[in-house]
Amino acid sequence: MEIREYSVYREPEILNLYASVGWTAYTGDPAALKLGFANALLTLAAYENNTLAGIIRCVGDGATVVLIQDILVHPDFQRRGIGTALLTSAVSHFPRVRQIQLCTDNTE
Repeated sequence: MEIREYSVYREPEILNLYASVGWTAYTGDPAALKLGFANALLTLAAYENNTLAGIIRCVGDGATVVLIQDILVHPDFQRRGIGTALLTSAVSHFPRVRQIQLCTDNTE
């Protein structure tokens, strides 16, 4: 697995990843999702053999607060530590930030 900054937005792979985990609020409005990626503070991607396995997208000011907006792993790659690796890598980009937030819901 390789984690790297997601700097070139590739809509088909992003929509496939979001759809694979049922995040249809995002896939139903691809233009908004693309804009969200463009305005993100940091986006990291996990690739397994050149296949997008997961993504983490951070928003915030990067100085005092960072919010983990999206963290998702394709079901074919879950339970392999990819989400943990993405989160660890993202947090390491902000060593001086006092507040890093991750909000979740209670669905699988």
